[in-house]
Amino acid sequence: MFLTILWVLFFLACPAFILWAASKSKFLDSLGAIVICYVVGLIIGNIGILPDDITATQDTLNMLVIPLALPLIFFSMDLRGWGKQAGTAGKAFLGALVSVIIASAVAYLIFAPHLGDEGWKMSGMLIGCYSGGTPNLAAIGTGLEISSSNYIAVHASDVLVGGILFLLILSVIPRLLKKVLLPFKKLSGDTHQKNIKQMDNFEPYFKGFQKQDFLPLLGAFGLATVIFAIGGGASFLVPEGISSVVAILIITTLGVLASFMPKIRNIKMTFQLGHYFLLVFALVVSSMADIGKLIGTTPVIILYVAVLLILAFVIHTLFSKLMKVDADTHLIAMTALVYSPPFVPVVASILKNKQVIMTGMLVGIAGWVIGNYIGIGFAYLMRVMSGG
Repeated sequence: MFLTILWVLFFLACPAFILWAASKSKFLDSLGAIVICYVVGLIIGNIGILPDDITATQDTLNMLVIPLALPLIFFSMDLRGWGKQAGTAGKAFLGALVSVIIASAVAYLIFAPHLGDEGWKMSGMLIGCYSGGTPNLAAIGTGLEISSSNYIAVHASDVLVGGILFLLILSVIPRLLKKVLLPFKKLSGDTHQKNIKQMDNFEPYFKGFQKQDFLPLLGAFGLATVIFAIGGGASFLVPEGISSVVAILIITTLGVLASFMPKIRNIKMTFQLGHYFLLVFALVVSSMADIGKLIGTTPVIILYVAVLLILAFVIHTLFSKLMKVDADTHLIAMTALVYSPPFVPVVASILKNKQVIMTGMLVGIAGWVIGNYIGIGFAYLMRVMSGG
C-alpha cells in the first residue's frame, strides 16, 4: 500500500517537474512536455520497477484525470467574443474540416484490415485529434476504452508523422501553396490584433502565477470536479458499453457551456491546470504500454497516419482552390485543426502575416469544441462500415 502511494505521488509530481524543466530549457520545450512524459512512462513501465499490483491504480488515475482536464481546458475559451469575428474563419474551417473527415474515412477503409479489433477506435481518436487536438485524442481514447498499447501507438505515430509534416509546413509548403492558391489580401484596420493576447490562455506553463489567483483556480477545479461527477453519474443511467462515451460527451458539453460565464472564463491558469492533467494521463498511460506490442503495431499505424494526413492536405487544397480561399488562410486553418491553436502564431510568423492569427485561433477553438463529438460519432460509423 505504501509503495502504491509513492507511485501515485510520482505520477502526479513528475509531470509538474517536466513542465518546470521544459519552461527553463528551449531544447526540452522543443521536444514538448507531453512527448517527454510518454518517453518517461514507457521507460518506467518496461524496465520492471513498477509493482505487480499497480494496474488498478493506473486505471483509476486515467479514469480521473481526463474528465478533470477537459472542462478546465474549455473554461478558458471565449467563444462568444471570437464568434463575432468568424467571417473568414467559417469558410476556412469548413474546408479544412470536410477534408479531414473525407481523408479519415478513406484512410481507415484502406487500412482497416490491418489495424486489428480496435481500428475503429483509432479512427475516432485520429479524427478527433485532427479536428481538435491532443485533449480530444486523449478524451476519445478514454471514452472508447482503447488499450494502452494501441493508444500510445496512435499518438506516437501522430507525433512522428505530424512532426515531419510540420517541418515541411515551416519550409517548403508555403511556397508551393502560393503557386496554387490565391494571394492573401491584407485587412484594413487593427481589429485582428485585439484578441492576439488570448494566446496567453494557451501557454502551457504556469508563468506569472500570483497568490490571489489560487482561490479562483481552486474554485475552477471544484467546478470541474462537479462536472465530472455529473458526467460520471449520468453514465450509470445508460448501457455499460457506451457509459464512458456518454460521460465524456456530457463533460465536454458542460465545460463548453461554463466558458460562456465571464466569471469562470476569466479565471487565470485553467488551461494550464488542464494541460497538467493531460501530462499526468500521458505519463500513466504510457507506463502501461508494452514496448514489444508497440513495435509490432506502430509501423502500419505510422503508414495509416501518413496516408490520412497527405490525403487531408491534398483534398483541402482542392477545396480551397474551388472556394477561392487564399494560401495563407488555407494553411493557417489546416494548422489550427491538425496541430491546435498554440501552433498558429508559429506558422503565422513563417508566413510573415499576423492578420491570419485570429482566423487560425477561431478554427482551432471550434475544433476543440466539436472534436469529441465528431471523433466518437465517426468511430462508431467506421465500426458499422467495417462490419464491426
